[in-house]
Amino acid sequence: MCHTNLFSLLARCGLFAVCMLSVSTAQAQWATVDWTIAETLLAIDAPVSSVAQQSDYQEWVGEPHIPDSVTDMGLRTQPNMELLAQVPPEQTLISPMFAGLTPRLERIAPVTSFSLYSPGTDTWQEMQTLTRQLGELTERQPQAEQLIEETQALMTRLRESRPLSQSEIAPLLMVQFMDARHVRVFGENSLYNAVLEQLDLPNAWDQSTNAWGFALVGIEALARYPEATLVIIDPLPTGVEEKLAKSGLWQQLPSVRHNRIVHLPPVWSFGALPSAQRFARELTMALEAAQAVSH
Repeated sequence: MCHTNLFSLLARCGLFAVCMLSVSTAQAQWATVDWTIAETLLAIDAPVSSVAQQSDYQEWVGEPHIPDSVTDMGLRTQPNMELLAQVPPEQTLISPMFAGLTPRLERIAPVTSFSLYSPGTDTWQEMQTLTRQLGELTERQPQAEQLIEETQALMTRLRESRPLSQSEIAPLLMVQFMDARHVRVFGENSLYNAVLEQLDLPNAWDQSTNAWGFALVGIEALARYPEATLVIIDPLPTGVEEKLAKSGLWQQLPSVRHNRIVHLPPVWSFGALPSAQRFARELTMALEAAQAVSH
């Protein structure tokens, strides 16, 4: 009787251990402080347990939407370690920008870093590489390849269905406002420029940019490109719109005087393929709408 009970107990324990192993494998979760990694994980349907600074993600990135089940670990630069430790992830994923967090994050779970916008690299290729790396890590390789193929197909479709030829489209100045007098203007090595290259659209900015693909300039620098269409990407800092309405400098810019401005909703300027898709769609729609109005 004693042997029977012991055997039954061991069998139940063994079954329980197998069940727990399968559950833990099935529920391997990934946490990240980096929004570019977050948007890619969500786009390939990888299980995400925690993303930092979610309210700002919604404002600056927007899509893909973060599920309600995903916890917010606080600031990207100062994540809430106690909250993260409550349900430790399989790994915490970061980019080199957050390398200083590694020692603290490693106390809770292994940390892996993924690069994007590396100097001297092809941004478009690097976005695809990041997608494949995350697909491999999270065992979502088919979804990663599908995201790459869908993105390339979208770029081809938008490029080939455009009613205007490249020569009929004014060069574009893509800017985000820092305040009422300064903008980031995007050129070489930026996500926005990579999308322009895929769509065969001209970028007016011909000056140098930093590793992230932008130059921080005063708005007077935009006057050097009188033929350009200004592409303003939200969000605008609080109060900027009202100040621009009263700014003689802004009102005298050729693009403003001639109403060559298109306004886009937020698209993460340091994003990967999900942001590239969104920017391509929003830009194409805005340019077509502006063209229809002008005619």
